[in-house]
Order: sequence, then structure tokens, then C-alpha cells
Amino acid sequence: MANKEIDHAFTARSKTGASLEPTYAGALSFMRRKYTKDVKGADAVVWGIPFDAAVTNRPGARFGPQAIRRASAILDNDPQYPFYRDLFERLAVVDYGDCLLDSGNHQKTPATIEREAAKILRSGAFLLTLGGDHFVTWPLLKAHAAIHGPLALVQFDAHQDTWPDDGKRMDHGSFVARAVHEGIIDPDRSIQIGIRTHAPDTFGIKILYGHEVEEMRASDIAYAIVDRTGGRKTYLTFDIDCLDPAFAPGTGTPVAGGPSSAKMLSTLRQLGQVDIVGADVVEVAPAYDHADITAIAGSIIAMHYLGLVAERKARLEDLNNGTHAVLHNANGI
Repeated sequence: MANKEIDHAFTARSKTGASLEPTYAGALSFMRRKYTKDVKGADAVVWGIPFDAAVTNRPGARFGPQAIRRASAILDNDPQYPFYRDLFERLAVVDYGDCLLDSGNHQKTPATIEREAAKILRSGAFLLTLGGDHFVTWPLLKAHAAIHGPLALVQFDAHQDTWPDDGKRMDHGSFVARAVHEGIIDPDRSIQIGIRTHAPDTFGIKILYGHEVEEMRASDIAYAIVDRTGGRKTYLTFDIDCLDPAFAPGTGTPVAGGPSSAKMLSTLRQLGQVDIVGADVVEVAPAYDHADITAIAGSIIAMHYLGLVAERKARLEDLNNGTHAVLHNANGI
């Protein structure tokens, strides 16, 4: 049937439902979700942070949110693999647009991100953030921890990001150290996957190094994550350089010897038991990409986050409906 409308990102009348427009045309929000600052009733909010002033190698991740949104156009319409469902049939998702940052005053950046994130989180929605370099995870962690308390951190990355930090640095390689020092994350419940570099301190965070991940099945990696987080409220951050450069060349600090996108996506798919309260995908730098390889990987990682949220919502609704049915029958009504 011919499409009746295009530019679903602007014309959508609801926060649910597929767009049904050509993948090669139309306004490019994340997975064609409605662009709006009205998050009332949203189960999840997608938000971009176009910032890369904290990188230590190649810049360019400020263009990551644009690239991920563009690549995500192929993911709408059909039921999303591997979730066997239209994620947006029951899950209300909006694209909140990007964080407005002062490019001439980076010292304001952390507080700006934290303040806007906190505003979104107060709505009760799940916040999915598109970076941006990995420093943006620091204010995001602060905003989430203000609600949930110290978090378990699940970090897919080639780098530990635990280099020395004085509490004032703007550095994508030290935010984890700061989060430990300030009690934002619980290192005893945190885990890093795919690490292929060495930093001076692990802070007790469990590490699955790149060569270990190579020998493990996705189910074993997922089990290690579930076991480590132990039911704690969890923030999940995916630095795209966790993937081998063959699968993610478009990033600022690529490191050879990483896992495939297939293995990491399979791992994400099996994290339904983890109490994920927030998530991001960062360090997509499209200037170094080829044929949108990295942007496509980033968009599918982000889609997997929404898939897990959709499944959790469905489980809770089915449980509530089942409980109601039991009470209904018990009362003979």
C-alpha cells in the first residue's frame, strides 16, 4: 500500500507505531521517532550529545549523533531483528534532538549535559544517548546516580578510561576513575568488555580483555555481565572502538584485535536480566568511516537497547495482566 505520509519524525501523531516511509527519504530522526521536547508518556527518549572536545586522538565524534540517526533509517518498518517484534507497537519512544552546547566555553559542558539529562530522567523515561566522545558519559552517570544511587557500570570499550583524574579534567580517558573516586559507580559490580590497552589502575573493576573475549562465546560474556552486576541498577556504555576496526573504522582511537559486531550484538541480546537504567553509544566519528560501517553498527547497538526496554515493558505488562486474571478468577467475577 502506498505511503500516505512522509517525514514521520514531524508528522507522527503518536509516540508509538512504525513510520512506513522509504528508508532513503524523509526526515532522519533516530528510527523515525517523533522529534519533540515533550517527553510526557514516553517510555524511552533518544538524545544526541554532539561533543568531542575531550578526545586524546582524532576528533570528529561530534558528528556521531547525525551519523547514527542517518544509519538508523534502515531499521524502522519491519519487525526489528532479533526481537521478533515491532518495537514501537507498545513502546513509546521520542527523539529529543541534541544537547545545545557552547562551543566556545567547554567548561560549561558537563553541567549542561547533567542538567538536561536530569530533566529528561525526571519524566521516568529510559534515556538512550548518542555521543559524542566518551567524556559525555561522566555527566550522564551523575544524572542517573542522583536518582538510583551508585551504579554498576557495564563498559564495552578498547580502553579502561581510568587514567589519573583531578576532578576537573575534560578527558574521555579518565571519566571512569572520577566516577569511582566520587562514588558514582560501584567498581565491585562493574565490568569492562573488550579492553585492549593498559592503564595504571583497574580500581577493582572486572576486565574481560580482548584476547579473552575472542575465546569466549557471547553467552559466556553475557553470563559474566549478569553475574558481576548482581541485580544492581546498571548503566551500559558502548564505546564503538570496543569493536575491531574491521567492524568500526570510524572512531577516534581504534585498536586492532577487537571482537566482531556480531559477537557483541549477540551479547547485548542476552542482557535481559540486567537492570539497565540508562545507556549510551559513543565515539562514532563518521569522517573516518567507510560506507557507514561504524554508524550502522552504532545504530544497531542503540536499537538493541530499545529492544531490551521493549521486552522488559512487555514482561511487566504481561505479568500485571496475569496477576489481574488470577485475582479475577479467584474472586469469581
